[in-house]
Amino acid sequence: MSRILLIEDEEAIAELEKDYLELSNFEVDIEANGAEGLRKALSGNYDMFILDLMLPDMDGFEICKRIREEKNEPILMVSAKKEEIDKIRGLGLGADDYITKPFSPSELVARVKAHLSRYDRLVSAPEVKKNEIEIRGIRIDKASRRVWVNGEEKAFTAKEFDLLTFLAENPNVIFSKEQLFEKIWEEESIGDISTVTVHVNKIRDKIELNTSKPQYVETVWGVGYRFKV
Repeated sequence: MSRILLIEDEEAIAELEKDYLELSNFEVDIEANGAEGLRKALSGNYDMFILDLMLPDMDGFEICKRIREEKNEPILMVSAKKEEIDKIRGLGLGADDYITKPFSPSELVARVKAHLSRYDRLVSAPEVKKNEIEIRGIRIDKASRRVWVNGEEKAFTAKEFDLLTFLAENPNVIFSKEQLFEKIWEEESIGDISTVTVHVNKIRDKIELNTSKPQYVETVWGVGYRFKV
């Protein structure tokens, strides 16, 4: 369950917003004081912050600035001020969105959901993609150096894995045998580049349904190889 810190000094508005957010399965803490709200924001484990602009002790602009210096979670700024300069200032300080009062609680919930979903995609997903490659039934886990073909794990030698991963990370790019030899074996291409052909054939034996008509590692005659997507 996502946790939200709502910093709002108008009790009736804060309670209404909290009710709607909790109906959408969010956990909500309310803080009416600006300075105390900042302390909770920096010390607590929250997934999103909703800040009113006009607060006792410290305004929403300063809170937004201080939060953004230490945290990357979404910030939604709320205010009765409709002047364009306030929106520009809030967004410039790191707020992800700016909503003006009065607004419907359902709109607030929709914006909260959208920002949390976007944050999850931008922050969480790249960690998975960085270590995994998935292309048409082939899944390569770079961290564990394991390969699955249509759900079945296949055993690869170190160089076979490195060659397959390099090609899959550069889809549709044609590499000569000399380029692949230098990249994977980390030597100049004056060596025996026929080893590239041998390794490509071994990879095909493990990933292709028909090695005479490869669907993944394709030969570009007279040039080299590419991983086709």
